[in-house]
Order: sequence, then structure tokens, then C-alpha cells
Amino acid sequence: MHAIVIVRFVLLAGVLITPGLFACDAGSNELSDFSPLVSSLKVDPALDFCGRKVPFENHEVRERFEKELLLTLWNRPQVILWLKRSRRYLPYIEQMLKDNGLPEDIKYVAVAESALLPHAGSSRGARGFWQFMAETGRKFGLVIDAYVDERRNLFASTAAAVCYFNDLFQKFESWELAAAAYNMGEEGLMAEIMEQETNDYYRLYLPLETQRYIFRILSVKLILQDPEKYGFNLADDEYYPPFTFDTVQVDCRQEIPVRIVAQAANTYFKVIKDLNPAIRGHYLREGTHKILIPEGAAKGFQDRYTGLADTYISARKGKGYIVKKGDNLSSIAEKFNVPLAALIIWNRIDLKKPIHPGQRLIIYADEVTTDETEIREEEGASG
Repeated sequence: MHAIVIVRFVLLAGVLITPGLFACDAGSNELSDFSPLVSSLKVDPALDFCGRKVPFENHEVRERFEKELLLTLWNRPQVILWLKRSRRYLPYIEQMLKDNGLPEDIKYVAVAESALLPHAGSSRGARGFWQFMAETGRKFGLVIDAYVDERRNLFASTAAAVCYFNDLFQKFESWELAAAAYNMGEEGLMAEIMEQETNDYYRLYLPLETQRYIFRILSVKLILQDPEKYGFNLADDEYYPPFTFDTVQVDCRQEIPVRIVAQAANTYFKVIKDLNPAIRGHYLREGTHKILIPEGAAKGFQDRYTGLADTYISARKGKGYIVKKGDNLSSIAEKFNVPLAALIIWNRIDLKKPIHPGQRLIIYADEVTTDETEIREEEGASG
């Protein structure tokens, strides 16, 4: 007789899962440590979004809310990371909302949109803490180009979000509708309001993602306000530390590598990139920049930066190579025994554009020296 093995499965939200998957809570491997899902749905009937009570007396509204809360609670690893990041970023967002007279609940939009990750992106092209599309970001003052993407800057993007939400509230006179417009677009929402002849978010038939949107935000609000109630028991030292930094002004007479800023701040390239996620690539463009550096590193920074920048500019002048007929990037990299990727970084090469004879490339190799005669001839020809 063959042994019969019975495996128990749980079906939630259309996904087949095994009981073992429940054991993903921080510091626990016991299913019994989880907050019971049914009791999690017992929320204060006075729950509100931006001061307006959620109409739970409408059973369809309650069902939509409960679905989002259950799905949010199911993704426990994600919620744990929200909580851990919350003390790093939310205090700054809260202060900016308060300073501009916006409801504090708007801060939960950033959590729902990006999980508080500066590099978060969508398949449609939204980026950053508040998931701005490029066109909308530029409309509200964000710089988005080959050097900088301020959608990934906490302060710049939050300032833009404040302006956008203010505009949306003035237009729709409802924070629920302002959030819905933020999600689906102003014109689309206005068209639905006109066609359906109601401006009550909870009674509008909208794109499914937008119908879920407020309830996703409310789920984030409930959990972040009282994590212990939902089984997330983090000690103070388990939260990620607050976002601390010094701010310095960096003047660039020409393009300057980010590594020069890192060296002047006595830190690493990665630290500067992590503190300034809006910086794209390896260089700061010519001009003046406000850069965040590790807390305490501002003392003596300007003197160190000036010396390092001067040295870099001087050394760069002596490392020019004039492209010859028949050269290509691979052959040049091989000739001077440097990585092809480094050659591309040093010269900010667009691989869609071929190099050409007479073009000057910077190569940091001992055997490279500038032939000033060649450069003068090239400059004269190009003039």
C-alpha cells in the first residue's frame, strides 16, 4: 500500500501558498506570533483620510478596504522594511507638509508609491519617492536630465508633491479626489466626475488601481500608526537611523567627478551617491551644486575640495589622446590596457555616437601624454 501524503494549502488572493510561507516575520518562525487576520479587520469606525471619515456604513467600501488591508498585511517583509525606513525619511516629509499646511496623511502616499525608496520606478516611467512622471516633475520645478533626476531627491520631490497636491485640492476640493487625480491624472478624473455626475470618491467608478488607491494609503496609515497591533514588534534600535548629513556648496569650473567630492568629504563614492540619489552617473556638471555629505564632514571640506579639483583639472590636461584613423574604443582601451567601461566613464561617451579621427579622449594611463601640437592643430581645425 502506498503511503498517502496530505499537504495543506491556503489560497489567498488567487495565490496558492504553503503554510511554511507564513513564517517570515522578523525575529519569529511561529505562525502563532502573527496577528489574527480577522481581528486585524476590526478597525476604528472613525478611521479618516485627511480628516474625512471613511464611509464604512457602505458595505462595498468596507469590502474594498478589507481587501487592501489583508493584501498589505500579507506582504510582511515589505511592511517590515516600510517601518524600518520610516524614521529615516518620514520626519522630513512630515515637517514639509506641516510647514505648507497640508494634512499629515499625505505622507502615507510616499510610502504607498515608492516604499520610501529613492530609486523606485514603474514600467510607465514614474520615478522616485513620489513616483513623478518626468513631464509632471518638470512642471513642478524638478530638474530631470542626463546629470540629475530630482525625483529621487527627498526634499526637492517632496516640495514638488506639496505643490501638486495643493493644486489638486484647489481643483477638486477633496483630498480623496486630489489623491485619485495624483494616481490617474487630472483630466481623466474630471471626465469621470462629469460623466458619472458625482464627486464622491467612494461612489465613482474609476480605473481599478485608482479605486484601490485610497485604501492602500489607509492600510499604510493604520500599520505605521500602530505596528504592534498588526504583529510588527520592532525595538527602537531595529529601525534604520535617521537621515543625517551636512550640506555643502560645490562649485565646478567644469565637469567634476563625484569621486572628487567623496575624497574631499573623506568618504566613498557610494556614500555620496546614496546621500544624493538625484545625481546620475559619475560627474557633476559645470556650475554650482548643493551636495549632502556625511554629518561632520563639512569642516575643512571647501579647502580639500578646491585642492583636489585643481589637481584633477591639471592632471586631465596631461592625459589627452587624439583618436587616429582606424581607432575604435576597444582598440584604444586595449592599447593602453584600461577597461573599456572606464574609457566610457572618463569621457562620458554616448555609445550611439561613434568616435572620429581628431577627437580627444581622456585616458588615465601612465603612458598617455598630451601632444599639445596635435591638440592645437585639432582646435584650430574645429574653429
